[in-house]
Amino acid sequence: MKAVAAFVAVSAALSASASATPAKRQSSKTPAVEVRGNAFFAGGKRFYIRGVDYQPGAASAQEDPLANPETCKRDIAKFTDLGINTIRVYTVDNTKNHDECMRALADAGIYLALDVNSPNYSINRADPHPSYNDVYLQSVFATVDAFANYENLLLLYSANEVINDEKTPVCAPYVKAVTRDIRQYIRNRGYRSIPVGYSAADVDANRYEMATYMNCGTDDERSDFFAFNDYSWCNPSSYTTSGWSKKVEQYGNYSIPLFLSEYGCIKTDRTWDEVNALYSDDMTPVYSGGLVYEYTEEEAGYGIVQVNSDGTVEELDDYQPLKEKFAEVPVPSGDGGYKPNGGASECPAASANWDISPYTDNRLPAIPEGAKKYMTNGAGTGPGLQGGSQNAGTPSESTATAGSGQATTTASTGAGASLRVPDFNAAPLVCGLVALVSAAFGASLL
Repeated sequence: MKAVAAFVAVSAALSASASATPAKRQSSKTPAVEVRGNAFFAGGKRFYIRGVDYQPGAASAQEDPLANPETCKRDIAKFTDLGINTIRVYTVDNTKNHDECMRALADAGIYLALDVNSPNYSINRADPHPSYNDVYLQSVFATVDAFANYENLLLLYSANEVINDEKTPVCAPYVKAVTRDIRQYIRNRGYRSIPVGYSAADVDANRYEMATYMNCGTDDERSDFFAFNDYSWCNPSSYTTSGWSKKVEQYGNYSIPLFLSEYGCIKTDRTWDEVNALYSDDMTPVYSGGLVYEYTEEEAGYGIVQVNSDGTVEELDDYQPLKEKFAEVPVPSGDGGYKPNGGASECPAASANWDISPYTDNRLPAIPEGAKKYMTNGAGTGPGLQGGSQNAGTPSESTATAGSGQATTTASTGAGASLRVPDFNAAPLVCGLVALVSAAFGASLL
């Protein structure tokens, strides 16, 4: 009887352990995306981002569009009509359930590019040091937990436009530290290798410096991708007139995926001719596509649809031309001339437009002491969109040593690696079976 009791007890423990682990959500239309060299791949094929930025009500409204199945399914019909494969969402509530919307997106063949920050949980560019704290990271990690098991989670943005002029590069070490921390958390928690990187502002003064900075240093500190917002193509324009050809040349040796996290100038009529260039042989060796800004009409005036007071969606003037352009320009075939190999970038030199004091030696802030426990125990329940973190927690108190961002429980080979965590993690069950046999055998001797 004691052996039976031991069997039952251990079986119950195993059952509880299994139920505590979120189930992996899979779709044959959205195989998990991985990084290879300077490109994304899905299902063994080069993956190009063709999408729109999606935040009805704008990010400042602090509403989660993926927690409202009725709204997201309404808009998924439009996404399908446009012929896109990716949406970017800037703000989500990490306490809400997103299964229904994420499943509907996957069924439509659509991936999610997700910002892990929200207006009240983010790095404060005016005073970055106190905002990089344990309360902030708990929210970030809880957001990772809420979405990591969706196979159609394409990537995670560690931050958005924090450096937005010549004076704000002082924030760069904190952005890079957050990127390092998210990558380490993902690997420590046993998730698949979800790409993590930064979305930069359309600022010529230091955009390239930020790109090289996010890809320099030890492997644990490097990003998996770099994205930037680019509104320089204003019709009538061309590949050369817009300056895009110069950027392709400038980033020609960049070794991780590069794409446009926002594009679509509104200074003139939008004919979307930049789509032809973005997916052409001129750009695919360096760029992996981009996201149109934006889906819904907000105060800034970039929307391609308007949501009426009764909840219906009305197409605006830019919608049909974009749909026709996507239909005209196919997704490139083959590997697009990507670079399968490449090392770290050289860290940028200090200049009038690039001052990252006091981290001039390119070292980074150490993870705040109070956040270290999340690497082992998990983040737990997130705060959602309530409260705030910028002055709420305990900030970093030291400088990190090189390599400190390496995973402590899961092997890592660094930025740009094509690692995949197996779909089934047998370790907990193996341990449980060992415990079960030991308990049963021990009981039988009593």
